[in-house]
Amino acid sequence: MSAHAASARPTRGPAIAVPLARVSAGAWMTIFVGATLAAAAFVAGGGLALGRLTTVEVSLTLLAGLVCAVGLLVLPARAGLPGGSSLAWFGLLVVWTALSVQWSVQPDTSWQEAGLTLSYAASFALAATLARLMPQRWGSVLGGIALGGVIVCAYALLTKVDPAHLDANDTYARLRAPYNYWNAIGLNAAMTVVPCLWLGARRTGSAVTRVLAYPALGLALVTLMLAYSRGALLVLGIECAAWFIFVPLRLRAAALCAAAGVAAGGVVAWDFSQATLTGNNVDLSQRTASGLQLGILLIAMIVVLLLAGMAIGFITARRPPSAHTRRRAGIAILLALALVPVAVVGALAASHRGLFGTIHHDLHTLTNANAVVPNTPGRLTAVASVRARYWSEALKAWKLHPVIGNGAGGYGTVRLRFRTDSLNVQQAHGYVVQTLCDLGIVGMVISLGIAGAWLLAAGRLARPLGLVRRRRLRFMRRREEPFTAERVGQLTMIVVVLGFAVHSLIDWTWFIPGDALVAMLCAGWLAGAAGRPRGPAWAPADQASARRLSLDAVLHAKAPRQAAALVVLVVALLAAWTEWQPDRSADAASAAGIAFTQGRTAQALADLRHARSEDPLSSLPLWYLSAIQQAEGHNAAARASLQQAVRLQPSNPATWTELAEFDLGSAGTGPATAIQELGPALFLNPLSPEVVDDFVTAYRALHPGQTVTTSPVTPP
Repeated sequence: MSAHAASARPTRGPAIAVPLARVSAGAWMTIFVGATLAAAAFVAGGGLALGRLTTVEVSLTLLAGLVCAVGLLVLPARAGLPGGSSLAWFGLLVVWTALSVQWSVQPDTSWQEAGLTLSYAASFALAATLARLMPQRWGSVLGGIALGGVIVCAYALLTKVDPAHLDANDTYARLRAPYNYWNAIGLNAAMTVVPCLWLGARRTGSAVTRVLAYPALGLALVTLMLAYSRGALLVLGIECAAWFIFVPLRLRAAALCAAAGVAAGGVVAWDFSQATLTGNNVDLSQRTASGLQLGILLIAMIVVLLLAGMAIGFITARRPPSAHTRRRAGIAILLALALVPVAVVGALAASHRGLFGTIHHDLHTLTNANAVVPNTPGRLTAVASVRARYWSEALKAWKLHPVIGNGAGGYGTVRLRFRTDSLNVQQAHGYVVQTLCDLGIVGMVISLGIAGAWLLAAGRLARPLGLVRRRRLRFMRRREEPFTAERVGQLTMIVVVLGFAVHSLIDWTWFIPGDALVAMLCAGWLAGAAGRPRGPAWAPADQASARRLSLDAVLHAKAPRQAAALVVLVVALLAAWTEWQPDRSADAASAAGIAFTQGRTAQALADLRHARSEDPLSSLPLWYLSAIQQAEGHNAAARASLQQAVRLQPSNPATWTELAEFDLGSAGTGPATAIQELGPALFLNPLSPEVVDDFVTAYRALHPGQTVTTSPVTPP
């Protein structure tokens, strides 16, 4: 062996080992982010199951507390607060949401909403801290978002491919798993498209991931279309337009979009032509047979897109387009985007109603509160929406208390005064109208403060338009900013947050953790990176040195830092405990009902005492207690429990109804008292069949032989 070979052997090992270690760490973080986001989507679902939602909230709060505590020990003092003013505004929103319990029409729901908002703020702080602790892992964040989104989309499609095992009882053709809400899975797919564009179009990273971006994008597009979600389709258009405008990787992204769009379009066209896949209440055997065919088409699409990705990657690697060609292609793509609204205006002008006639007709249809839209593929081109009804109710409710609102989560209760239908709707399907109804002008101002502070931070960091302020000049001038790989990733995150924000304006996206956490992760990361000081927090020679220095910082941190970290951990534990209480109370109340049916009255009463101590704002334990007391013959105590529930929630028609029905029974005080109690119930919920029937029963008991209208109170 020559001396040269012997001396070269030691230097070759580290040169290979360091990149492998770096890739491995990045891959593990990608998997962790993707698994976390997917788990949140599957566990929390549509955010309507309290127990599952609480599990996600508590997990996020505890994880955020741990990471933020580590950040306090490791990060240098000059790093400042991760998230900066955006996090401060977010904290103010949490405080205002919690304070609304004091005047809320549904205080127990307000407590739950405060816990959800707190978990979102914790997720924002978690992402901001990670952006300071490991700023080089921004690619893993985007990769994890793509991975988590593809997992959720793949499962949603599997419910249609194999409904016998995954979705046997669903009567609708629209995709809605795992959220049990079609617009939520549609938004998930739309937000997955953007990181897939980044994966497939970036110049850095693994060639394998660039190829995998093709089938991933195809799956996301098919999922979005089979959800029949017009809001998600709108978000997709805005996201793609923004990404192509801000990011200069237009030629690569156009090739990716063309290949995935054609392949996914073929699958969607076939699906829309199958009555067994687009119709509702279809026999399970027919759905299973058609689902098998859909699965074969999806596998074929994945194979074709993998081959297309490899072919395009091979061609561009062998013969990369020149800078002049890329520039001309980019200009052509931007011109095509600019011509889209021109084409839309031309199509409207050529219609039989003309441009302004069509606009007037569509606006009237859009604002029609009695509109009916079918759950078929045809809804993708329909203009009508029931949201006009929900928004109108929310604005009427807002006028009751315009400054402070009706309390977080109060829309579902206060809308009963203004509704014109019998639907059970808990959200106003729009962040602005919901916030005005629940938190008033104060809550809206705080929300605008969050948005404004974040936009300033993200704009300074990524500079989407390349605008900078020159010294000694009062105007903005354009300067060519270098499009580094990190800046492209930051712009991609901005587009993801933009898509979530747009969809939140027209739906209750904010209350669905699986979608909201994606936006919180991107927004928090950008806010944390924006406040990062120039230069690294430390200057290690390699990754191993960085780990040693960080561990040393944790173990040998000064006392003030250790105290601050301990405070953060304690606050996180207390916050998680607070978030858990409503769920513990509901579980205890359910356990009390089971114990009483089994004859264990003492245990049932103990469970109810526990339920009331865990959540003193809930009327549910009092209703259970009254039922047990009545069954035991303690009628006075049973009525007193229902009266206590009324005092606890006087703006809730359900508490008045429960009390009135008790007085209508043999153990109550009689129909005269019941009518007095049904007055507030009718005022708060005039279209309730239960309340109207109780009123008619009480009135006939007091006035035998007299007639009474079945609608004694009309809605305002």
